[in-house]
Amino acid sequence: MTTPSKPVVAAFDFDGTLTRRDTFMAFLLHTTGPLRFARHLTALLPTLAAYGAGLLRNDIAKERVLTRFLTGMPLNQLQQQGEQYATSKLPRLLRPEAMARLDWHQAQGHRCLVVSASLELYLTPWAKQRGALEVIGSRLEVAADGSVTGKLQGANCHGEEKVRRLQQLLGPRNTYTLYAYGDSPGDRPLLAYADHGFYRTMS
Repeated sequence: MTTPSKPVVAAFDFDGTLTRRDTFMAFLLHTTGPLRFARHLTALLPTLAAYGAGLLRNDIAKERVLTRFLTGMPLNQLQQQGEQYATSKLPRLLRPEAMARLDWHQAQGHRCLVVSASLELYLTPWAKQRGALEVIGSRLEVAADGSVTGKLQGANCHGEEKVRRLQQLLGPRNTYTLYAYGDSPGDRPLLAYADHGFYRTMS
């Protein structure tokens, strides 16, 4: 009797893997406009310098940025901004060779996911345009009045958190074959978890 093959899952990082560059700060620019963006960025220079020097954890730096840019904004307004950004800006940032790899997995009928520290706020509407593409990303905490607090809901989807969230969604690792694609140290735990891990390459 032939043993049925296990289903295949393909997990892609987003920034720098499916895209040519960071999309998080570009989203904040889209949301706030150039003048406010420049003002907020100037105030955040010590935080960004500390993060760049390795003196500040990724999640702490990210929440400081979110707090500065988004605290008090209504979630429904940000969702509209996320949909606009996904439609008008993200397509120009995509890497053709990476998207070809995603297309190949989808054509094979594999279960495809974006696993990213970027915000689900704009990843989800972008993924819906791609058809059967699921999203695991970072989520914003929302206050009782429907406004954003500036903090994350749960952990930043980075490093080991990518693996934990994938385990939570898919269950036991031995039930599927995993391809994973990434471009940064924050993707290494996910790549190590995969049967086939690809770092900084789509080949």
